[in-house]
Amino acid sequence: MQKWIITLGLSVAVAACTREAGYEADTGTFGNATLNNIQVMNGELTYAQILGQRFAAEVPTQINFAFDSAKLDATAQNILLRQAVWIKQFPEARFRVFGHTDAVGSQSYNQALGQRRANAAVAFLTQQGISRSRLEAVVSFGKTRPLIDTATRDRRNRRTVTEVSGFVDRNPLVLDGKYAQIIYREYVESATRESYIQREDSPSGEE
Repeated sequence: MQKWIITLGLSVAVAACTREAGYEADTGTFGNATLNNIQVMNGELTYAQILGQRFAAEVPTQINFAFDSAKLDATAQNILLRQAVWIKQFPEARFRVFGHTDAVGSQSYNQALGQRRANAAVAFLTQQGISRSRLEAVVSFGKTRPLIDTATRDRRNRRTVTEVSGFVDRNPLVLDGKYAQIIYREYVESATRESYIQREDSPSGEE
């Protein structure tokens, strides 16, 4: 019995030694820079995709609308304010806004409605001081890409989505190829207060 216990203990020790040092300590954040650099070099990711993942993880990327409307309600405006704060802190990045609708109505009508929704989101972002040149041509998918597969009204499908689309070509950091300095820059959430002050002095951004 004692021999069996000793043998089992040695087996566990050997198995533990075969695991990478620090595997339990690294929960996926400490090694992200190295992992992402490897993926970029392998062609698995672009720097814009990595920054896009950060954007999606740190601020809401989607706003929703009432039926047959491109009006920005208070919730949508608050989300866009948070997006604007984040976007201002990464002036090297460009963004694109995609408009969507639910399945009610014709394809042509929903295509135009999705465009109006995207236009409303872009207009609001520009009112917060974001250069229009950094907000690429808005795109409407109409009712072709629903989140919820239903033929009826569904608020979750009536949305716009903001995404990182690339980098400003003439920005000094981009010209120097210092993408890592951009994508791993600290995002300072305390700057949110400034955006709310600006909101009180600016139009609602509704179209």
